[in-house]
Amino acid sequence: MRNYTKVLKIAPAFLLLGAMLDAQTTDTLKTADIEQVVLIGYGKQKKEDLTGSIASITSKDFNPGSTSADQLIQGKAPGVTVTGNGGNPGSGATIRIRGGASLTAKNDPLIVIDGVPMDFDGISGASNALALINPNDIESFDVLKDASAAAIYGNRASNGVILITTKKGSSGRVKVNFSTSASVSTKMGTQDVLTADEFREFVIKNATQQKYLDMLGTANTNWQDLIYQEAWGTDNNVAISGGIKKLPYRLSLGYTEQNGIVKTNEFKRTSVGLNLSPKFFDKHLSVVANIKGSMTENRFPAGVIGAAQFFDPTQQVYDYSPKGDRVNNYWEWWLNEDNLNVNATRNPLGSLYGRRDVSTVFRGIGNIHLDYKFHFLPDLHFNVVGGYDYQKGTGAVTEYPGYAGVLSSGNLSTRRDYTQEKTNQLLETYLNYVKTISAIDTKVDLLAGYSYQQFHNKVPSALTYYGADKLPTGDNDYEGKLTLLGFYGRGIFTIANKYILTGSVRRDATSRFYNGVDLKNNWGTFYAASGAWKIKNESFLKDSSVFSDLKLRAGWGETGQQEVGGYYNSFPSYGVSTSTAQYGFGDQFYFMYRPTQYNPNLTWETTETINAGLDFGFWRNRVSGSIDWFKKNTRDLLAQVGVPAGEFSNKNIKNIGQMETDGFEFLLNVNPIKTENFTWDFSFNVAHYNPKVTQFDDVADGYIIEQGGISGGTGNNIQGHSVGYTPFSFLVYQQVYDSAGKPMDGVYVDRDGNGKIDKEDKYFYQSTTPDATFGFSTKFKFKNWDLSTSLRAVIGNYVYNNFDSQSNTQSIATNDYLQNISSTTANYGFKTPQYWSDAFVEDASFLRMDNLTLGYDFGDIFGKGGNLRVFGMAQNVFVVTDYTGVDPEIFGNIDNGFYQRPKVYSLGLNFQF
Repeated sequence: MRNYTKVLKIAPAFLLLGAMLDAQTTDTLKTADIEQVVLIGYGKQKKEDLTGSIASITSKDFNPGSTSADQLIQGKAPGVTVTGNGGNPGSGATIRIRGGASLTAKNDPLIVIDGVPMDFDGISGASNALALINPNDIESFDVLKDASAAAIYGNRASNGVILITTKKGSSGRVKVNFSTSASVSTKMGTQDVLTADEFREFVIKNATQQKYLDMLGTANTNWQDLIYQEAWGTDNNVAISGGIKKLPYRLSLGYTEQNGIVKTNEFKRTSVGLNLSPKFFDKHLSVVANIKGSMTENRFPAGVIGAAQFFDPTQQVYDYSPKGDRVNNYWEWWLNEDNLNVNATRNPLGSLYGRRDVSTVFRGIGNIHLDYKFHFLPDLHFNVVGGYDYQKGTGAVTEYPGYAGVLSSGNLSTRRDYTQEKTNQLLETYLNYVKTISAIDTKVDLLAGYSYQQFHNKVPSALTYYGADKLPTGDNDYEGKLTLLGFYGRGIFTIANKYILTGSVRRDATSRFYNGVDLKNNWGTFYAASGAWKIKNESFLKDSSVFSDLKLRAGWGETGQQEVGGYYNSFPSYGVSTSTAQYGFGDQFYFMYRPTQYNPNLTWETTETINAGLDFGFWRNRVSGSIDWFKKNTRDLLAQVGVPAGEFSNKNIKNIGQMETDGFEFLLNVNPIKTENFTWDFSFNVAHYNPKVTQFDDVADGYIIEQGGISGGTGNNIQGHSVGYTPFSFLVYQQVYDSAGKPMDGVYVDRDGNGKIDKEDKYFYQSTTPDATFGFSTKFKFKNWDLSTSLRAVIGNYVYNNFDSQSNTQSIATNDYLQNISSTTANYGFKTPQYWSDAFVEDASFLRMDNLTLGYDFGDIFGKGGNLRVFGMAQNVFVVTDYTGVDPEIFGNIDNGFYQRPKVYSLGLNFQF
């Protein structure tokens, strides 16, 4: 950890354990002990019997007010980071478990819903595929973090596995649950730019020609305030459950509508879910069937946040001159009376209302699970799981006449229509034998199964229409299929309820590595083994009134990764050229077939993990938690790297090297007060991990895989992967400062001492990997009142401020328009862009209160079995940070026109009868 001081400042605010140890050690409120059951993949176990590192989050612990499934568990489990992709409704989040295990291959965990591994690669028209699932239908998350737990899902488990269980019905009378909430969202703040008066002063002081002074306007326009709004939203859900004779059911309906804080931005989701769980043949056959469907409608913002930050604040919003009439009377930059300046920043409001980007996405998920307990051998179960996931996204991007974006191309209104269809088919069959052998005091749990899964992706040509006088143009159709096969087995042996041994093996194949010649690269085998010692059950602790749980765990395992590039990375094939690569013949241009880049030697990326952990509980689990240490080593890393001339592209996907990660996690749950009228619970977690690239093969020494594209220039990157360094480290120059602490324009440290500043002087400075992540949540309940809150902190979080790095006096020295700059860079006084200065890599450590909720439960207000709860809630309540941008939490850690998370204030009720 690189910054102990800040950790020590924040941690005491969370760690109240010392004071709690003197609190109650006996309950004044008597409750029954409930045995917690956790999903482990193709089965379940009691939490006390787990040998792997698994985090379980149930609905009672979810973050309230979540409109996307990933938000439910944000900050709830150590080592599981959930970073929002932005503040626009439906944007969702990016999930990482222990930092991921790959470089340029996918680092997303495998998500399994009700036994079906899902496709969350995205669909055209949806900014986040997980946002298509109604979070109110989810019962629990079980996160398989280490390889000994996740290896049973071998082929896609290198980055961990998240098992989602949805809510089910139960036999008995009809129960109705209705919830509704209304909300208003506001912006956190605005980017710190020059005001109109400050900008006028700046131009007068730094302009190189009189024409720039003549360009100044007389207005005082705050463009950022003009694009933002107070946005309203509503979330409504109703669930009906019960049983018709021997048919338990649950039917749910949901409707969410949320406007974005950027004007014109909208998100609507309508969802339906049906669960049936009957039993047949004297309960020997259990059937669980789920059908879930959703329709989301989106209107995306026109990418105006950056324009609002840069647009000249001295100009009016509207222009009623003849020139302005041509662009719907929005003020724009012109080269002369006839020609628009196509390089200039466009009027943000003109873009908002001149461009319409809408989509509709349908998703249907159906699955059935048959569990047959043999009559002649009831300890043996035969399971069949079938699943089908269908997605279709359609959308249109329309640019209207008078919009500055189309004026330069003849003022033809354009409309681009696009469609994408994806299917995911699954068939799983497995046998499960569970038997307690009394003679040797051992419980045996054996599993053997087969898996088939196929993904189909179809993208028709997206046509662009220009009006009656010009024929539409389009790109190429695409269709691809990916097939995964797997054979797997697992054995769990529990001896004397003290010692638990688990072993698993999975043999997987993927069509992604088929090279057209043989199958040697298609198959991979992944093993895992783990054990646990339930110390609490030993004779010397069995009757202890202090210890309620004490267990040591250790595990080793391997998992695979094949999700990189497209479906046909290894197979020689031809594809149709793009519209920018046509062949000219006479005065006509034609699409041609051309060979695609491929690598016939691609094979599995494999991650080996060692994990050791301790689970503990004191005083009937009034204090409980866990400590974990892990080390991961990924070999045969899949990455896209440069290749010599002579191939079909200058880059190709290869297995190139190794990476290792080690870290620790700590979780503490405390229930310090538990009386008839008052209860208090809190939970704290912390995680630290340290990834490092250890080896590259088949490339030159010092090779850098550049990552992290930035705005400014063409093809510039600010991050990279290199041997000996943390992935996604910032590759920058070391800034030189004057005696007053001000950065000097274009002056950097000559790190190699050759007397000049060149690319050899760049160095790796900080990275996207934080020193530590913290989560804290607490809940108070006094009689019918409840108060809860959740906070998160990230220490050692560094962000590249791309907005600041683009700001310099060059914008009023070489362009034919004026452009505002950040207040920070105005103080620097840089004459030219200094994109690679480490001055723009800022410490963005933060403490954020995610939510604060106050509720009142009226109890059985409508008679026995009826219940009414009302609540008020605030989300994104505050952020404490030294970062100079608007929001310090940005996935990828590059800040450029980021859609900030809104503050959300809600009122709602939940009614049950």
